[in-house]
Amino acid sequence: MFIIVGLGNPGKDYAGTRHNIGFDVIETLADKAGISVLEKKHKAIIGKGVLCGQKVILAKPQTYMNLSGESVRELIDYYKVDETEELIIISDDISLDVGQLRVRKKGSAGGHNGLKNIIQHLGHDGFMRVKVGVGEKPKGYDLADYVLGHFTGDEKKVMAEAAKEAAEAICCIMTEGVEEAMNKFNQKAKK
Repeated sequence: MFIIVGLGNPGKDYAGTRHNIGFDVIETLADKAGISVLEKKHKAIIGKGVLCGQKVILAKPQTYMNLSGESVRELIDYYKVDETEELIIISDDISLDVGQLRVRKKGSAGGHNGLKNIIQHLGHDGFMRVKVGVGEKPKGYDLADYVLGHFTGDEKKVMAEAAKEAAEAICCIMTEGVEEAMNKFNQKAKK
């Protein structure tokens, strides 16, 4: 079984923001597999089902981004999955161009507070992740304001495609392995 966690912030005010791309990818996966993500459990809204032939738990933590690790820890403890082989975290990344994907087997938080909190709660950084680029913060912008801001019209189209591509990458991780997903989806910046 895989636990797939999309990072974001709960509430209407945060819907469609750069920081909530993890939630958007979870919705894309849920649509693809016909899973309803409505059950409130483990400090998250979760859905259970089968995706790409694998049993999955789809989760959207409701702790706010900076405390995402609380929900992830509860999910891992309850479902007893191997956090290095069966946990996939989806997050936004400001160091990647809008819509660019980066699949990783492990790694540092890279300044991302949600990832930092997960690493703190798990006690290691050896979990798989799919990072979705939201573009670099413009000069003079406050980082929090930028990641909590909404995409432009053109960016929205790119991000809708990126969410579909991230869903494909996650299916690839589960069926072919993380190395294969890295080879297929870690392409250079989109021009």
